[in-house]
Amino acid sequence: MSKRDYYEVLGVQRGASESDLKSAYRKLAMKYHPDRNPGDGECEHRFKEVNEAYEVLKDADKRAAYERFGHAAFEQGGGAGFGADFASTFADIFDDFFGMRGRARGSGRERGADLRYNMEISLEESYHGKVAPVRIPTSVTCEVCSGTGAKAGTKPKPCTTCGGHGKIRHAQGFFTLERTCPACHGRGQVIDDPCPACAGAGRVTRERTLSVNIPPGVEDGTRIRLASEGEAGVRGGPAGDLYIFLSITPHAFFQRDGADLHCRVPISMVTAALGGDFEVPTIDGSKTKVKVPDGTQSGRRFRLTSKGMPVLRSKQMGDMYVQVVVETPQSLTKRQRELLVEFEKLSSTATHPESAGFFGRVKEFFGNKASP
Repeated sequence: MSKRDYYEVLGVQRGASESDLKSAYRKLAMKYHPDRNPGDGECEHRFKEVNEAYEVLKDADKRAAYERFGHAAFEQGGGAGFGADFASTFADIFDDFFGMRGRARGSGRERGADLRYNMEISLEESYHGKVAPVRIPTSVTCEVCSGTGAKAGTKPKPCTTCGGHGKIRHAQGFFTLERTCPACHGRGQVIDDPCPACAGAGRVTRERTLSVNIPPGVEDGTRIRLASEGEAGVRGGPAGDLYIFLSITPHAFFQRDGADLHCRVPISMVTAALGGDFEVPTIDGSKTKVKVPDGTQSGRRFRLTSKGMPVLRSKQMGDMYVQVVVETPQSLTKRQRELLVEFEKLSSTATHPESAGFFGRVKEFFGNKASP
C-alpha cells in the first residue's frame, strides 16, 4: 500500500513554516488520539500516519531528503531512530494536552496553581502609591507531613505499575507511545497511609495576609506579580505565583489619559470677557492658580506642566489640562437684562468677531445660491 504525501497528511502546503506544521500536527493528533477514540482502528491508523509525517517534516534534514527523494529516502532502514525521536516529541507536545505540564516526571511533585486577586484603588492612591494588605484563602504546604501527603513515620512509595516513571510505554511498530499511568495518575508514587491532616494531598487551605507594594503611577489594568505566593505545590512541588490586577475607580473631577489629567471648570461670562483667575485642585492635594486672559472662548484648554500623574518607574510627570466652559447666565433680574440689552446695542463686529464672520459667510452662501 502506497503512502500518502506527508504534506497532504498534515493538510499544509509544501512551503509551510515550522509553526504551521506544529499547529496542524497538534490539531490532527488531538483529533485522532487513541485515548479519544478507543477501539477505532481507522483513527489509530490516521494517528500513526500524522505522527510519521510530522516526525519527518519537523526535521530540516529529513524534510530536505523527503522533498528530494520522497518516501524512498526512509525505506530499508532509512527511518531508523524514529521510535526514540517520536517518543520524545509525543511526550513534550501531549504533556500540554493531558495535564502533565508543570509536573516533575515520576516524582509526584507538581507546581502549584497561580492565583488572581482583583484590587480596586483610587486615583489618589495611584498617584502616591501605597502598601496594601491582601487577605487570600490559598493552599499551603501541610505542616504535619511537610507536603509529602504521607502519614507521619511513612513516606510515598514508587508506583509498581510504572516503576516510578509516572508513564507507561507501549511499542507499536517503530513508534513508542506513552500514556499516563492509571495507578498513580502520573505522579510516579503511591501513598499507602495518607496524612490525616491533608488527606494525602500534601496541602491544606489557609487564609494568608500579604503586603502588596503598589508603586506610584500604576494604571488601570496594571498587573503585579508576587512570585511563589500562589497555591502551594503538590507533594513538595514549587508554589505558583500570585497576580494582583489593579483597577482604578472613576474620579469625580479628573479624567486620566496615560500620565496626563484632564478636568473641566466652568467660568462666568464676565471672567471670560474681562479676564481673571481661579484656583483648581491638583491630584497631590494642593491647589494651583489658572490665569484666564480676556476674550477667552469656551472650550479653551490651559496646560499645567508636571501637574499630572507620575510615570511608572520614572521620575517624569504628566501634565494637567484645564478646559474652561463659559457658563451662560440664567435667572436674570430686570436690571441685568437691561444691561445686557444695552451691551448688545453697543456691540460691533469687533466685539463678536466669530459671530460676525459666521453670519457673513452664511449671507454670502445664500446670496450665491440666489444668483442666476
